[in-house]
Amino acid sequence: MTRKKITVIGSINMDLVTETRKIPRAGETVLGDSFHTVPGGKGANQAVAAARLGADVTLIGCVGQDAFGEELVKHLSNQGIHMDYVRMVAHQPTGIASIIISDGDNRIIVVPGANNQVSPELVEEHENIIAKSDIVLLQLEIPLKSVEKAIEIAKKHNVKVILNPAPIQALSKELVQKIDYLTPNEHEQQELLISASEWSEQEKKDLMAKCIVTKGSKGVMIFQNGEKEISGYKVEVVDTTGAGDTFNGALAYSLSLGIELEEACRFANAAGALSVTKLGAQGGMPTKQEVEEFLEIQKERKG
Repeated sequence: MTRKKITVIGSINMDLVTETRKIPRAGETVLGDSFHTVPGGKGANQAVAAARLGADVTLIGCVGQDAFGEELVKHLSNQGIHMDYVRMVAHQPTGIASIIISDGDNRIIVVPGANNQVSPELVEEHENIIAKSDIVLLQLEIPLKSVEKAIEIAKKHNVKVILNPAPIQALSKELVQKIDYLTPNEHEQQELLISASEWSEQEKKDLMAKCIVTKGSKGVMIFQNGEKEISGYKVEVVDTTGAGDTFNGALAYSLSLGIELEEACRFANAAGALSVTKLGAQGGMPTKQEVEEFLEIQKERKG
């Protein structure tokens, strides 16, 4: 069977993670417990999730001409992702997220760096890649104008678009009309509705009809043909980082195969549940076999 082509256009970061028992006050120095660098960025995470399930994934984005950029390109290539269209830019560093973890809580500072160089012009350069895709998967960690350009090109070539609206920002009516699926979490869904408060009732209904709302352990809510709730799965939680990105990558993979939305959401939900049982955003992302085996076990338990 020909592997389905998914093009992810989005952010590529290196996460700089420090664990400490005490968060320093202004002017204070404390000793931390551990430090590690972890590949991240919503675009890269979602690309890894889809690739690990078996999709033919191309990533479009930017990294800096620095050690982090080189490491990330190598790492993502090793995940089976086509990296030919990731540009290394000289005038911006690779995007980073500085994460401090203390007592189960985290504080995060994101410096987009090279991700801001994913311009509409760069997206337009790769129209032929978008045109050959079965699904285009986007997030909002690159400039909104570039997201708009990608959606415009995808629609021109009748390619389905999934937009994960994170980090949340207001979307225009015109943009929403061109998107096939929106995947906000509960908080992002509320923000979308607030930003659409001046829209007509029909326009708000059209917005909601495109929403697949992720609710963590509580599952997923679909609004395409009236409300439909898909239950979550009970698993041993180790690290929830990247669960939403795993869901989006798995959803893109399932929909690219022509699977009905409800069934695709069940599959993506299972992938997201499995991802939280291991450490790291990308470290816990499952293979197709792992998801299928997990779903089989869940069926047997219900039976």
